[in-house]
Amino acid sequence: MKNEIIVEIIHMDKRFGSTIAIDNVDISIRRGEIVGLIGENGSGKSTVTSILAGMQRADNGEMRFKGAEWKPNSMLEALENGVGMIVQETGTVPGITVAENLFLGRIDRFRGGKRLGLINRKEMMARAREVLEDIGIHHIRPDMITGALDLQDRKLIEIAKVMSKKPEVLVVDETTTALSQVGRDIIYHIMEEMKKQNKAVVFISHDMDEIMNVCDSLTVLRDGKIITTFEKEEFDEDKIKTSMIGREIKGDYYRSDQQCSYQNEIVLEVKNVNVTDKLKDINLQLHKGEILGIGGLSNCGFHTLGKIMFGARPVNSGEVTAFGQLVKNEAEAMKLRVGYVAKDRDIESLCLNASIKDNIAIGGLDKLLRHRYFIFPRVEKKYVRKQMKDLMIKCRDENQYVSELSGGNKQKVVFGKWIGRESEILILDCPTRGVDIGVKQAMYQLMSEMKKQGKAIIIISEEMSELIGMSDRLLVMKDGEIKKEFLRSSELSEEKVIQYMI
Repeated sequence: MKNEIIVEIIHMDKRFGSTIAIDNVDISIRRGEIVGLIGENGSGKSTVTSILAGMQRADNGEMRFKGAEWKPNSMLEALENGVGMIVQETGTVPGITVAENLFLGRIDRFRGGKRLGLINRKEMMARAREVLEDIGIHHIRPDMITGALDLQDRKLIEIAKVMSKKPEVLVVDETTTALSQVGRDIIYHIMEEMKKQNKAVVFISHDMDEIMNVCDSLTVLRDGKIITTFEKEEFDEDKIKTSMIGREIKGDYYRSDQQCSYQNEIVLEVKNVNVTDKLKDINLQLHKGEILGIGGLSNCGFHTLGKIMFGARPVNSGEVTAFGQLVKNEAEAMKLRVGYVAKDRDIESLCLNASIKDNIAIGGLDKLLRHRYFIFPRVEKKYVRKQMKDLMIKCRDENQYVSELSGGNKQKVVFGKWIGRESEILILDCPTRGVDIGVKQAMYQLMSEMKKQGKAIIIISEEMSELIGMSDRLLVMKDGEIKKEFLRSSELSEEKVIQYMI
């Protein structure tokens, strides 16, 4: 029946050492509803849903699914029994095919009658194609190696894998931040279909417009506690934001000035760069004290351009220079004081199974060396703790593993790595992906301060409001080419920019 409670979470607690992740949490999820779970990074959203989906166990409390006790021992067991979760971070194995990822843990079903028999790959590939096409994915082949795909396509594979089991409860944990509009439309359609089928969805997102548009109700967590729940008719953006962070957002969210301002000195230049099927004759200049925005749809080539400017990807022709010197590779870029924050931070910017200290310090090894060969623990700790303090990274201490941090705090660690080594140029690819409204504001203020210090920043983003709100100049890309340049102006609108993207 519609409005029947399908999931109950009762008095749930979870600690990680001395850190209280969730505290006496009670949540009821009803059939035929899309329930939004919102809060700042580290508020406990992902902890609650990961326990529901079998990723970990609670310390106290109980769960009920369809009226019965619910204690899944793993995500696979939870999925087999009706609760599926699409995680925020990457959940695919890179070195195997798309089909093998889709049926990971279930490949025995394609063996010829015997457990040790040969796998019927033709049958597996055919079934994988059906699974992908069932949710509207037509451009990914089942025989592709997953590691060769970009972040968005890997995320689509995760969605298909979960949906192939037709769960009754779907948890979507900040998945849309990794997707283009096409990918987002796929997942919105899935959620609406589940709602029509009298199933339930728990949706975690930091995109306020998205979550207010999609959800039937919003439950707010702060510091591990349930603060309040808003029903659809009560949705008010300012009230929701205030309940999330416990205060009104004061001061400027983006830059307060509306003037295009930077110095004459060119600090980075891209000259006639071409990459087969990706970029066509790209030319751009970045000036000292400038924030240069690069916008477009996800397949326009701007992610590739970001890697090239950091020396992380070769070109077929053309060159990139920083302070007049050729950027040949990542090591050269770092020597030239160029830093790069990748969109896929967990794979490209962080070592998750290492500490905060190691992740920040590795970017500044040349600054920490004494007598050419020695790094003293006291010097290293002081260097790391300064970044932790300046960026207000929420953690137990500098020895905590990065994998245990929320998305926003992981991103702060990445920023700390490059700011600590006093980078003069920062290339930021989707810098606020998966971070909450409070952390976004702090990052924008940090960028504004760096601009005042004469540092140069490139922001690559699909968020129009971010690009318009922060950029001195905005370059719009489409099909691997720069199509239009806009100067900072109070009259610049999203509508004007978007018409050059599509």
